[in-house]
Amino acid sequence: MEQPDAWHQTDRLDAEQGKGDPFAAAVRATRMPMIVTNPRLPDNPIVFANDAFLRMTGYGRGEVMGRNCRLLQGKDTDRGAVALIREAVEANTDIAIDILNYRKDGMPFWNALYLSPVVNEAGEVLFFFASQLDVTDRVDAHLRVQQEKDRFEAEVAHRTRDLTEALATQTMLVHEVDHRVKNNLQMIAALLAMQTRAITDPAARNAMESMLTRVEALGTVHRRLYQSNNVERFDVAEFARDLATDLVRGSGDRIRLHLDLEAVEIPVAKAPPVALMMNELITNALKHAFPNDRPGRLSVTVAPDSAYFTIKIADDGVGMPVQVMEQRSFGKRLIGTLCRQLSASIAWMTNDPGTIVSIRLPREMAGGLEAS
Repeated sequence: MEQPDAWHQTDRLDAEQGKGDPFAAAVRATRMPMIVTNPRLPDNPIVFANDAFLRMTGYGRGEVMGRNCRLLQGKDTDRGAVALIREAVEANTDIAIDILNYRKDGMPFWNALYLSPVVNEAGEVLFFFASQLDVTDRVDAHLRVQQEKDRFEAEVAHRTRDLTEALATQTMLVHEVDHRVKNNLQMIAALLAMQTRAITDPAARNAMESMLTRVEALGTVHRRLYQSNNVERFDVAEFARDLATDLVRGSGDRIRLHLDLEAVEIPVAKAPPVALMMNELITNALKHAFPNDRPGRLSVTVAPDSAYFTIKIADDGVGMPVQVMEQRSFGKRLIGTLCRQLSASIAWMTNDPGTIVSIRLPREMAGGLEAS
């Protein structure tokens, strides 16, 4: 930053005023357009203009001397920029600003103006010194970049709008499919329920009731998908809440339900097999752990673990009989098939009292599921 007394250094240069003044000679000869104005005269007129300024503006010296710098302004000159220059002059301060000016022939050009006051020892402003530079190429290049940027942003906004509308249409169609599948599954469930009531054989009736719960579980999946805003992901925790609540409610008030659920989202394609597996495990617990209307507690846990998540079904019932653990029922075969399809591992453990079944599954798609 220039020191306040820097201009005193000119005193060390021994030169007469006029042609012998090295600073006056430098201002006259430089290729930088320069002018000097006198704020002590009315309208702060130009009292000096070098040849570079005349070449830049196209005016003759006689056409600019005694006139205010506003002669360079035109119809598209920014009034805000003009106001800033006026404020700097009134406050006797420096200003550096790009402003749109006009040559004598009406051709516009961008002028990089630097204006500063010249003061005497008493602090009085004697002149304003203005250096100027035609920066039209730089400003035009900046404007072209800005126009390209605006065009690109407009194109991105247009494409984003198109994609958003397409996604909304796709979401609507997928939701409509889920809605219709849900309705069809409800109709199938109603038919199964009617058929179940007509069956007198206990074994056949149990098999039909088991099939009914599987259909209802799939119906719950599609109801959840229909209500979701995300057509690609499925929330296992919210589904577990719905399924467990419905199944336990059907068992009466004797079973206390405890839920420990953390949000876990999986690809939609995984939803049906996960739903069927959870349905089998919960219904097995309700069926075998609490015989003869025995009261008890059923706990359902969904917990994420890095790239995996765990589903745990625990009860405090009578425990899983050995014959049930070893038998190859349809339900156990179904669970085994679903585990292989989901690349999941399953463990059956005693809970002292009761049973714990823990399944560990990868969150993302397994190759076997994608191919199926």
